[in-house]
Parts: sequence; C-alpha cells; structure tokens
Amino acid sequence: MNTSHAIGLHPFCFSALTCLLAAAALASGAPAARAADDPSADHHAKRAFVYIGPYTNGTSRGIYLFRLDRASGKLEAAGVTPSDNPSYVATDPAQRLLFAVGEMDRFKGQKAGSVSAFSRDPATGALSPLNQQSSGGEAPCHLVVDHTGKNLIVANYTGGSVEVLPIEADGRLGRPSDFVQHRGADANPARQKKAHAHGVAMSPDNRFALVADLGLDRVFVYRFDAEHGKISPNDPPWLAAAAGAGPRHLAFHPNGKFVYAINELNSTIALMSYDAAHGRLESRQTISTLPADAKLPKTGTSCAELVVHPSGRFLYGSNRGHDSLAMFSIDQQTGRLTPIGYQSSGGHTPRGFDIDPSGDWLIAANQDSANVVVFRIDRQTGRLIPTGITVEVDKPVCVKILE
Repeated sequence: MNTSHAIGLHPFCFSALTCLLAAAALASGAPAARAADDPSADHHAKRAFVYIGPYTNGTSRGIYLFRLDRASGKLEAAGVTPSDNPSYVATDPAQRLLFAVGEMDRFKGQKAGSVSAFSRDPATGALSPLNQQSSGGEAPCHLVVDHTGKNLIVANYTGGSVEVLPIEADGRLGRPSDFVQHRGADANPARQKKAHAHGVAMSPDNRFALVADLGLDRVFVYRFDAEHGKISPNDPPWLAAAAGAGPRHLAFHPNGKFVYAINELNSTIALMSYDAAHGRLESRQTISTLPADAKLPKTGTSCAELVVHPSGRFLYGSNRGHDSLAMFSIDQQTGRLTPIGYQSSGGHTPRGFDIDPSGDWLIAANQDSANVVVFRIDRQTGRLIPTGITVEVDKPVCVKILE
C-alpha cells in the first residue's frame, strides 16, 4: 500500500540555467531540483510521520506519533492521541484522515469492537478525534480504506466477520452499509474452531475486496460496490489455503498481477496470481518464512505482517518467536519469491512493520520487548541494515508511515 512519490518540476523556469538543469534532469531520469522559493518541498522530502498502534492494557495510552528523519533514520517523539487498543491503523488516499480499530470485545454494551476516525494535520501529523462506530463484531484487528476514500472495510477476528462503514465528507464514519458473517472451522483445533477474519486488501481497480480468514484457511474475494458501500461474493467466492496455514494479511504487488498472503500458523508466504478482469486467484508458490536450520523456542513461532517494497523488487515478513524479519527478492515476471536472508528484529515478537514511501527505511514494532526499531534498506540487494536506532513504546503492534 505504500507508493513512491516522484519530485516534480517547478512550473516556471526563472533563468536559463534553471531550464538547462531541468532539461538535464528529465533526460537522465533524475528528479529536478525544487525552486528556491518552495521551502516546504525540501522540508517534506526530509521527513515522514510514523504512527505506532499499541495494545493499551499496559502503559501505552493511544496512537504514538514520531517524526522520521529520512537522512539519518532517527525518530523524534511528537505526541500521543488517546485511543483504546489501536492495534491497526489505516489512512485515506489523501492522507488527511487516519482510522484505527479498537481491538476489544465490548463496545457500548454490544459484543463488538470499535473503529475510530481522526482528522490529520498534514503539516504536523497531529491527530484530532472525529467519531467512533461499532465494528460489528468482536476484536477488530485490521482495516483498509477503499481507493475512492469513501468506504472503510474492517475485519473482526473473534467475530469472524467483515463490515463496511461509509466515510462522510467531513471524515466521520457513518453507520454500516454492509456486513458479512463468515462461518465454519478448519484443521487446527486450537486456533480454527471458527471463522477469524484477519486482513483486507483492495484490488488496484477498487472492484474487489480480498479478505484473509485465518480460521477457515480461505482468502475470500468479494465484488465491491464503492458507490453504495456493498460487498458480494465473487465467483468463485474464495481460494483455499493449505489446511492449518492460517492466512493473516494480504499484499498486492505494485503491478497488480500478484497477491501475497502471510500464513500465521505454518509460517509461510503464499503467492497467488490475480486475474484482474474477474477477481480470481490461483495458487503459484508457497515458501517458508524461516531458515532451514532455524532454532525455535519451545513456545513455537508464527507470522504476523508482510510488506512489498515500493519498487516491487522485494518482500518482507515478520516471524514471532524466531524474532526475525524474512527478506525475499521478487521475480518481476512470475512473482515468485527467493529468500535473501533473515534479519533479527532487534527485539521480541515482531508484529507490524512498514516501509517508508521513499523505500529507504523499514520500521518494525516488537510487541514483547516494548521497542520500535529502524532498519535501512539496501536498495540493490533488499537486505535490512540495522541502524541501532530504537524507541520505547509499550506493546507496539502496528506501524504506519505517512508523508
């Protein structure tokens, strides 16, 4: 979901030298320099905003904001916005709003969690609360905003359901426009006694919503009506994962031809080809997120997050227990993954992570060591390079980096 941002030319050339430099930059494919009278452009190129969503049953109190120095990778604390268990956050396409799940089992006397809407100051990154709505099911754990910015889709883990909430013109969330309940069970009696919707991804053309259900070992495909905020089963309605795999999160490749699913329970990543015309998935590859000689703790290991690099050349996944970030190269023709290596996450139980839109930095949240760690990304090899930069946040589980 990260996109790279090219630096455009200033609309006027004030001197022959400026024009020559601009022309040379275009010829070489390099970005032209910003005009001297646009000071905000250089400022914005040097920093990004990092939002950390933690569990708040410890010392954390809400969504933490940090400023990322893109030159050094350093993080500067910039405040916290109160929110209960904001374990996953998402933004609208214009990045003027931020939405957070409230991962809980009770909300206003109902068996449900919540979804909170915030306005976002693009200059400071500061959040201001707008309103809350019920998620329609217990323990919401993931959400996305569709590409029109008019609808939000939330996955309820314990509830095993999916709800659509309209986004009003002022950024507030309206009452649900649709709701789907998943039903069934699968191979793992400890984790798959019922449906557990766990992740949502929108197709590039916004015509389909894909939902990973950990409890049913299925990736559901829904036709999506953005105008009315409705979802309906596609034909076929799902693609089955391996028994006991536990698909958790999904990611489209930038070319729109491939979809990746990280499987929490068996520590694998599945590659699927994607038929954009019909919204159909087909299994192509399954690969372990662990090295062959991995030494695992007695408590075992499981996967959490996956992110495709903005260039489309690399993919990363987090291993809880093994406490590592798995690195893969992506074949641009087939989408197939090849392991690059495994980097310590710099803490215990890595959950969410995100890549800066520049493609230079990866920031990972380690839930059980209460730290957030910064890595530099080698653009040529895809390898993660430890920077030694870390900040303390109690029980961090989600990272979102915005311009």
